[in-house]
Parts: sequence; structure tokens; C-alpha cells
Amino acid sequence: MLKTASVDVGTGKLTFETGRVAKQAHGAVICRSGDTMVLSAVTVAPEIREGQDFFPMTVDYREKFYAVGQIPGNFFRRESRPSEREILVCRMTDRPLRPLFPKKFLNELMVCQTVMSADNIHNPDVLSINAASAALHISKIPLQEPVGAVRVGYIDGELVANPVMEDMPKSTLDIIVAGTRDSICMVEGQAQEVSELAMMDALEFAHGHIRNIIGAIDELREAAGVEKMEVSDDEPSAELVSEIEALATRKLADALAIKEKQLRLDSIDSVKAEMEEALLAKYGEEWMEESGSEASEIFNDLKKRIMRESVIENNIRMDGRQLDEIRKITIDLDILPRAHGSVLFTRGETQAIVATTLGTGRDEMRMDELTGDEFRRFFLHYNFPAWSVGEVRRITGPGRREIGHGKLAERALEPVLPFLQEKDEEAPPEENEIRFPYTVRIVADITESNGSSSMASVCGGSLSMMAAGVPVTSPVAGIAMGMIKEGDEVRILSDILGDEDHLGDMDFKVCGTAKGITAFQMDTKVKGLSREVMEQALEQARAGRAHILDVMEEAIADPREELSPYAPRIFTINIHPDKIREVIGPGGKVIRQIQAETGAEIEIEDDGTVNIAATNQEDADAAIEFIREIVAEVEVGKIYRGRVTRIMNFGAFCSVIGTKEGLVHISELADYRVHNVTDIVDVGDEIDIKVLEIDSMGRVNLSKIAADRELDQVQPAPEGYFDRQPPRQGGGDRRDNRDNRGGRGGRGNDRRDGGRRSGPPRGRRDDRSDRD
Repeated sequence: MLKTASVDVGTGKLTFETGRVAKQAHGAVICRSGDTMVLSAVTVAPEIREGQDFFPMTVDYREKFYAVGQIPGNFFRRESRPSEREILVCRMTDRPLRPLFPKKFLNELMVCQTVMSADNIHNPDVLSINAASAALHISKIPLQEPVGAVRVGYIDGELVANPVMEDMPKSTLDIIVAGTRDSICMVEGQAQEVSELAMMDALEFAHGHIRNIIGAIDELREAAGVEKMEVSDDEPSAELVSEIEALATRKLADALAIKEKQLRLDSIDSVKAEMEEALLAKYGEEWMEESGSEASEIFNDLKKRIMRESVIENNIRMDGRQLDEIRKITIDLDILPRAHGSVLFTRGETQAIVATTLGTGRDEMRMDELTGDEFRRFFLHYNFPAWSVGEVRRITGPGRREIGHGKLAERALEPVLPFLQEKDEEAPPEENEIRFPYTVRIVADITESNGSSSMASVCGGSLSMMAAGVPVTSPVAGIAMGMIKEGDEVRILSDILGDEDHLGDMDFKVCGTAKGITAFQMDTKVKGLSREVMEQALEQARAGRAHILDVMEEAIADPREELSPYAPRIFTINIHPDKIREVIGPGGKVIRQIQAETGAEIEIEDDGTVNIAATNQEDADAAIEFIREIVAEVEVGKIYRGRVTRIMNFGAFCSVIGTKEGLVHISELADYRVHNVTDIVDVGDEIDIKVLEIDSMGRVNLSKIAADRELDQVQPAPEGYFDRQPPRQGGGDRRDNRDNRGGRGGRGNDRRDGGRRSGPPRGRRDDRSDRD
């Protein structure tokens, strides 16, 4: 039977329904806002797989192209592997839900999200989190409590909940916040250098709407929920716990105090091996087969407890640092000689080689999304090879972790890019020509990892762009914060290690400039954080970020003025949009000619922006001059240097500027009567010409002799020229020449220019021959 619940969020309504679709799933809910609908169907394995020692939860989010009435654009015309966006939404849906299952619940769980309809007004990513939470809450799956999620924007000076998609380009804040009724447990998004106080206000604003959403999910469970499945709550044997503590506590504490990661891990493994040998000798192989996993779990819990007690009681961390102390940072610029910009960024035992590559508009990334084709001029790729942590693992394509970390770093750097600045329509054209016309790709290859590798990618990405000459508005740094919470005692850790992330209660990443926050990501392993803890974490992160920015400034304070010699040179000019067709030409003929003659690559945007990419300044200047000539207007009375393109018996057609042509009538070629056009010019000759007039049909009439007179370069007729009999088809008197100049009327040069004709008198009228 169909059951529904709804709640107002912002200016829209969020509706949950169950009982109509996917009734054989263990829980199924459609979450709807406007005409956007996301179906969540969840299923769980009845028993724990033998030997299972982790929680195998999988979230899969898929967008169907029929949701927007489209057919996929790939070769097979069907949805294929998940896109980057789909992977990111999978992660956002997974992260707030995973900590809310009982520790002993290890049954395999599938959470499948499907976008069934999309209106491109209401974003389905937030609906995915809410739909999954509702489907799990009404099912038998033991989710301890539901979560709600909301997107927060800051538009026209006001915080907005779940803003429509078309308003987001105007927003200086774009974060997705998920939480329980009592606290926030996940944040993801980016901002335009907002302050820590503004971020806290946004989180508090979001939590108010989250409580309302959870109220609607609880209402749906009351109407359609089923009894939760039982989960074992057996505690380990107290005797075994005491025995393992006696065997391993002191040695494990010593091992955890080792600063070097690999030595520390080897020592911990050695302590564990000694413990297992002692238990094997005492209880035998049969006992170890039955209880070995329990002993291993007790050992891991002991390790976690020792580390946490040291932080809570002594304020001392695993590597001996103070709680707010940042590891030593070293920066080596230009380590890759052929890269356009590169840096080796090392922070403690975390290290990344980050390289920036500059390309042209043809290097833009094309994304086939539900909202249509999207073109991106900036993207960051993050790679995390197994050898960076001393592991042996098969090399595959980028996984969800690589996609997620790369996107976080990309979001952090995107707000400071120069080409995001909008054109000022009222500004002079030369001021709009300074936009950075390059496509920018950053690759972060992690070469060592002991926590915060994504933040090393942010710092390295900022440094490598500045080294490449990308005129970023400000440098950006990132820091990962952690937390240890025991009862009412809370300790915030700056620049966390990998083990502090694994054994702690929070992974809280903050990126930004000296002005404010540009990217934000938070996950917790507890049910959530209070406002006081969040404020402390944000302030400690701000201080850590300021320290890192100071170190980065010592390496490179401002973007370099000169690009790498191996980077393409791109020059930008603006033309009137009405002139675009002239530069392109019929079927692209003109633009191909420019590229062939100059060797430059030319790209024209719809607003009249022309990007010219060349390997050297000379080629670029030639292409720019060619384009400027094409779009320039021919002026009457001005002298141009033209090239003869065609010869006719009544005159010569000559290029004026660019592709514009005009006619030099035979009577305007010389200061005497010309027998034949080819006596004066031939195809390919370059001559000075003066524009006499542009008639009502747009035809340009030119004169060589008028230009020669003005430039004082008139040449007399060659000796013996008039002794030769003029050819019948090319002769004729001046009046007949004038009457056949492509329709132009007017007087001859001798009257117009005040000169007298040299040479013999004008021929008789009956000597005239027929002309075309």
C-alpha cells in the first residue's frame, strides 16, 4: 500500500513515498522534489559471510538518461560505467550512513540509487542521501537512526536551502550537509573564500532543515516501517581481554611511539605475531582457528585505546607532536624540466609530485551529463599507487577514493582561477583581453603517504600553477584535521597521520586562501559533532592553513610572469560577433587558410573572443594581423597594400584587407591608356591601391594610379608602348573603359585628380571593341 510523507525545505517540498515500486526489496523509497525523482532500493544478506571481519556496504548511484528524455551519446547508446559525478554522489551517500550501523553488524548490504526523473531544476544528489536514509530506516536493516541532507547556498546575501540549479552560479557557497537529529556528521562542498564564521552559520542553518527532514522520515517509518533484524552484541571474553592486555600493552605502547610509519607498522606487526605465538603455545591450533579472529579484534581495540588515551591524557600524538603542530614541509619547484609547472611537496611522510599542463581550448574535457554536454577548462587528477604506502596491489584505473580526493582538490583550487572572472561588457576591449585562455590540467601523483595526501595535492596544485605562470588570484593551502573523543573529553588534531585518521573519530579537511575557505569536507565515525567542537576545529584549521601558506610563500610568492618555454602561447583578441562568419568563411575556408599560412591554431567563441595558439610570437602576430584585417572596415579614400587575385579584360580584382576584394578598372591602372591589364599587373602582384568608393551593392572600386599619385610613385609608359597595336579584345578608349567598370560611374582620373593624360590622344570611338 502506498505510504507518503512530505516536508517543506526552502522554497520547495521534499516528498517520500514507499509501497508502490520495488516491493521485493527490503526497503524502497522514492524521494521527490519538483519533477526530480530518486529511487533507493536496499537489500541485505541474511547472514554474515564466514570469516567476514569488515562491514561490506556498497552504495551505487546511477543516472538514467531517460530521466531527461535523452538517449546516451556513447557508441552503444546505453548507460555504461559510472561517471565521475555518479561516483562522487555514491561517496556522499555512503559517508553519513556508514557510522550509524552497529559495530557487530557485518552483513553484506547493497544501497542502490537510481535517478528516475530529472527536471534540471532540483539537483538529485541531495535527494539520493535522503532517499537512502529513508529506505534503510523503514527496512529491517539495523540503521541506528536516520540522517537528513540539505544543500546550502549563499545567494544575494542570504542563506538558501536546496536552491534551484540555475541559481547556483550566483552562489558564493555550495555545500551539502548531512546529519542526525542531534548533530552534523558529513559536509561536502566548496565556497568563494568565505569566513569560518559564515561557514558555521551555514552549518547551523542546514541543521535546522535536517531536523525537519528527519521528522518526515520518522513519519514514513511509523506508517510503513518493519521490525529491525537482530544484531549480535556479544562481548569478548573478559579473561581473554586481560590476557592479551598483559601480553601486548607495554610493547604495543612502545611500538605506537615510533615516529617513522613503516618502522611503527613493522613493530606493531611484530608485537601481534608474538601475542599469537604465545596464545598458540598455550591453547593450541584448534583454539586459534576458532578464536583467532576474536583475539585479533581485541588486539586492534587495545591498539586504538592506547593511542587515544595518550592523546586524551598527555596531549601527545603518535609521532610526538603537539595537538596543533604541523609536520615539517619542504618544497622543491621545477623538478620536472619539461613540465609547464611542477613541484615536489613533502609534509612529514606524505609526499606528492604535482604537475600543471597548459593546453588550448581543444583540450577541454567534455562531460556527457543529464544536464547536457559540459565542457571543463580545469581539472585535477589524483593518483595513489600502492607503492606509495609500501603495498603490493594490482594496478587498475582510478577508484572511488582517487576520484573523490581529486575532486576535493579540484574544488579547492577552482575559485582562484583567472578564467572564471566574468567579462565586463562596459570595459574597454583591451581589459577583457587579459583573460587566461588556457585549459589547465593538474596531475597529483602521490609518492609517499602517511595521511593528508589530498591536502598535499591542494598545496602542490597551487604551487605548480604559480610556477607555470597561471595568474591565480591567491595561493591555496589545505589541512586535514582529526579528533579523539572519549566521553566529554575532546582533542582536535592538526595535520593528521594515517593512523590518527584510522583510529580517530573525524576526518575534517579544510582548504582555502588567507581570506577564507574554498573547499570543505568532513566525515565522522561518531554520531556527529556539536557546534562548539566544530568552531574549535575550524579555528585550529585556520591557524594551520595560515602556517602552511607562509611556508608556500617562501618558495614562490606570486605567479611567474613568463610561461614555460614548452607551453603553447595563446593570445586573445575580441571581435564583433557579427564578424565571426567572415573569419570562419564559407565551410571554414578562411580560418583554415589562416591556420595553414601562419601555423597558428584559432578558436572562436560565440561572444567574439578569438584565441590564437602558436609556438612563437611571430606566428601569433601574423594570425592576429590576418584576423584584424578581415574584420576591419574598408575606408573610402584610404590607401591599402593589396594583392592581385584575378585578371579580367576590363580590370584586375585585388584584395583590400583580409578577404575583402575590390576592382581596379583598366582605366585606373596607370596614368596613360593601357592596352591590356597584364601589361601593368599579374595575379599575385602586390600593389598600392586607393579606395575610390563603395557602391550601394557593397562593391569596392579601387584605383592604382590615384594611390601612385598620392605616394609620388607614378611611372610613365614604357618606351615604344604606344607604337604597338593594341589588341582588339583589350583596347578601347577611356570612356568605354569607364563604362565597363563593374557598374561604377564617375569621371576619369584626369578630371578627378586634376592632372592631364600623357600619351597620344584618345582613340576614335569606332576603334572600340566589345567587352564583357
